[in-house]
Amino acid sequence: MHHSFWDKHSHINSIIHRLDCRVKIIVFTLLLLAIVTTPGQDLIRFLLFGTVIMLIIFLSRLPLIYVLKRSLIVIPFVLLIAFFIIFFNGTEVVSSFNIGRFKINVYREGLLVFQNVLCKSWLSVLCLLILAESTEFNYLLKGLEKLRFPRIMILVISFFYRYVFILIDQLDRMRHAVESRGFKAKLARRIKILGSMIGWLFISTYDRAERVYMAMLSRGFTGHIHSFRKFKIGQTDIIFSLVLLSLILYIRIGVF
Repeated sequence: MHHSFWDKHSHINSIIHRLDCRVKIIVFTLLLLAIVTTPGQDLIRFLLFGTVIMLIIFLSRLPLIYVLKRSLIVIPFVLLIAFFIIFFNGTEVVSSFNIGRFKINVYREGLLVFQNVLCKSWLSVLCLLILAESTEFNYLLKGLEKLRFPRIMILVISFFYRYVFILIDQLDRMRHAVESRGFKAKLARRIKILGSMIGWLFISTYDRAERVYMAMLSRGFTGHIHSFRKFKIGQTDIIFSLVLLSLILYIRIGVF
């Protein structure tokens, strides 16, 4: 099966790719915090943060269309969570329309909340995509370990990334097996069979986890992420960090 891996473009030779992963983790985390703490009505700052992110994408040489398409995954969740706030949250009506006998009002406060959630979610996803696409997954985990990130969380992320594709393939094979036999049933029957498939997949996953755990113990695994690459913060890392942090501070607390 073909899968879209997180670090698909980590082999690109660019300034962003060559940065120490610890530096990238820290500066992108600070950029995320600055975006999240920006007041929702301050659209100018969101535009400036977006400009900075686009500049980073340009420096990283990542395909712009690819990054933008991947970032759109957040839009359905935002629409599901925040879209209806437009019609129910607020007192100042900016527009209204009728659906049959019902009158629907659009509130200014609801629009601000929707704008806030949409901008912050999209910009945050862009930051995470740049970090993931510009860093090999193993080195990203090693960087988290060196930054004293909880080891149990690192292991959970590592195993999830390694085996989620196997589970997807296994579920896909089960689905193809059902379809190849011309199975047809009513909705209630399909839901029951789907529940049985998920239960069997859970049991299979638990059994695989036990085998993997025993295999790792037999090979002397101690919970540390090993890497052949040496982690060293150089002049480029320092310059990039200072420039980006200066931009973040100027946009976040600057007066416009």
